[in-house]
Amino acid sequence: MVKRAVQIVGRIDIEKYRCITPDIATDEVVITDERIAHIREGHPGDYEMVRPFFQEAISDPDYILEDKKENTGIILKLIERNELRFQMILRLHTINEAKGYKNSILSAWRIGEDRWKNYISNKKIIYKKE
Repeated sequence: MVKRAVQIVGRIDIEKYRCITPDIATDEVVITDERIAHIREGHPGDYEMVRPFFQEAISDPDYILEDKKENTGIILKLIERNELRFQMILRLHTINEAKGYKNSILSAWRIGEDRWKNYISNKKIIYKKE
């Protein structure tokens, strides 16, 4: 079986994500095999736990927090039925960049309730689910 280098995760609502950057080029979100390996190495066991909820997190984030990197946001998502809190780093592809690329998940991992509260208190919230 041949592994794909890029996996399609889903789509974002471009209007919702304009809080990160106004010039988003595409609504498609992908993750690369290299990023999956990064998550597995840095946060053992987390990829398998959070992967089933990637589409839900990008389509219905609870919070989007400002990230220090350009065109990048920190997505916070609580999956209540599983009592799973996680964060995702999402890099958006803009119209000013080379054509052919997509929005990309850079990392994702579980976080505890204390870290969740700390982020909400100490980071700049640029989107909050109503």
